[in-house]
Amino acid sequence: MLKVVVADPKTGKTYQVEIKESAARKLFGLRIGDRFEGALVDLPGYELQITGGTDRDGFPMRPDLPGPGHARVLLSGGPGYRPKRKGERRRKRVHGCVVAEDIRQLNVKVVKYGEKGLEELVKPKEKRE
Repeated sequence: MLKVVVADPKTGKTYQVEIKESAARKLFGLRIGDRFEGALVDLPGYELQITGGTDRDGFPMRPDLPGPGHARVLLSGGPGYRPKRKGERRRKRVHGCVVAEDIRQLNVKVVKYGEKGLEELVKPKEKRE
């Protein structure tokens, strides 16, 4: 299961959608910054852009690290590390910018809106009736 966290820039709200492995496979190979059709995550008419994510071990994706694997890199800030003091750097393990099989959460934002509202499409099936 892949969890997709959809951010709505207009309202500032986020919505969590779970998709199956068959739909998740279509996202493999995409990079941070790439756009895809919202129909893959049950949001027809929407266009979404990948902004980040985390893998099965909790390591964040870095947009400046190429490839789908892990690496230990020296960080001074940004995704994966928050320095306590000015100028502090640490070597941290992070995931590359490519969506792979080990990604468990994918963060996306809405770029193009569809006809129906996000709340209508994301509501649990019991509440739709």
